[in-house]
Amino acid sequence: QVQVAESGGGLVQPGGSLRLSCAASGHFFSINVMGWYRLAPGYKRELVAAISGDNTTNYAYAMKGRFTISRDNSKNTVYLQMNSLKPEDTAVYYCKARVAGLGGLYDYWGQGTQVTVSS
Repeated sequence: QVQVAESGGGLVQPGGSLRLSCAASGHFFSINVMGWYRLAPGYKRELVAAISGDNTTNYAYAMKGRFTISRDNSKNTVYLQMNSLKPEDTAVYYCKARVAGLGGLYDYWGQGTQVTVSS
């Protein structure tokens, strides 16, 4: 079994910053890709950023230059540094870990963490 747990959400004023963390634990051989997604009311879930095992990153266009994804492989943890936050960044942010286990690759999701950008 694999567990994925996010932390670091909260309320922040426009222009502020937050840092989200996501840790994967349990039984797996390795973590392939870790990514952040978000779901806002009235919208579909969208990719925010993802990072592979060799630290190759991928960002949604709206987040480039404001958000930075990084990972600590020794801790099976991924981070999302969010700067210059806007009200439209308000959403539940979910972490996904794609892990290598017996038989192939499997995706596991965290429970989500709320980010609210408001004055």
